[in-house]
Amino acid sequence: MSVPFSYLAVVLIWSTTPLTIAWSSESVDPVLAGGLRMAIAAVLGLILLRLMRIRLPLGRHAQMTYAYASIGVFGAMCCTYIASRSVPSGLISIMFGLAPILSAVLGQWLLDEPRFRAYRWAACLLAFSGLAVIFTDDIALGEDSLGGLLLLLLAVTLFSLSAVMVKRSGAQVHPLAHTVGALLWSLPGFALTWWVLGAAPLDVDIGSRSFWAILYLALFGSLLGFVCYFHVLRHLPPSTVALVTLITPVFALMLGHWLNDEPLTTGLWQGCLLVITGLGLFFWGHRLQPMPARGEQS
Repeated sequence: MSVPFSYLAVVLIWSTTPLTIAWSSESVDPVLAGGLRMAIAAVLGLILLRLMRIRLPLGRHAQMTYAYASIGVFGAMCCTYIASRSVPSGLISIMFGLAPILSAVLGQWLLDEPRFRAYRWAACLLAFSGLAVIFTDDIALGEDSLGGLLLLLLAVTLFSLSAVMVKRSGAQVHPLAHTVGALLWSLPGFALTWWVLGAAPLDVDIGSRSFWAILYLALFGSLLGFVCYFHVLRHLPPSTVALVTLITPVFALMLGHWLNDEPLTTGLWQGCLLVITGLGLFFWGHRLQPMPARGEQS
């Protein structure tokens, strides 16, 4: 599987994931919807591993990698599913736009990456200013959205931490095996959370939008999406992989507006553009610095 194809697949899948997450929990408990998605994807993944004769490593190092990956699969996704009932789906993608910045910050601590220069701190301020603009938009956000926004912040933090820790582990595991291992590790977390929150009954209508959204997310969002994600993560730095979130917010906002009647306000667009501009400055701000004079070059 080529890295460019995998990267493009991640962009397309992540653009549609926020909306389908919102749909999947319309008539199904959100934690249960997330758990069903991961369980279906895990079963299908195990079947594919057997058909393709790919070994699922069970050693200590591999298990540690699966555990790190499950921080993003269970931790980030569980928070996102719960938040999806109180925030617009497009905002989920915008919030996950913070992943590159958080990945780079965590990378300094855990991967000994270089310290930030001044333009990167300015980029962080710009991106978080965009979130502040969104948070004050009373039209896009309802009165009960604060809890959902906090959950999304926790989700993107866990997602970024997971990416950095997977990169730090350095395990050489096939992307499909890596995905299946992470999905299996995530299932106890979903089951425990479902039980703690009241064990909502399983009631899925096959003709409902929730059923088809769960199935789509299991096949594409979890299985194909995570396989492609772990594949590019294996070959690219976490912060570069997280650049996907620079592209997906605009697509996700438009899909939420067209297909889910979500408000598309001026404040939401302004906040989104500030976040994207901040991300652009964060990664390409070094090009704005003046080139040293010829006599100053070594």
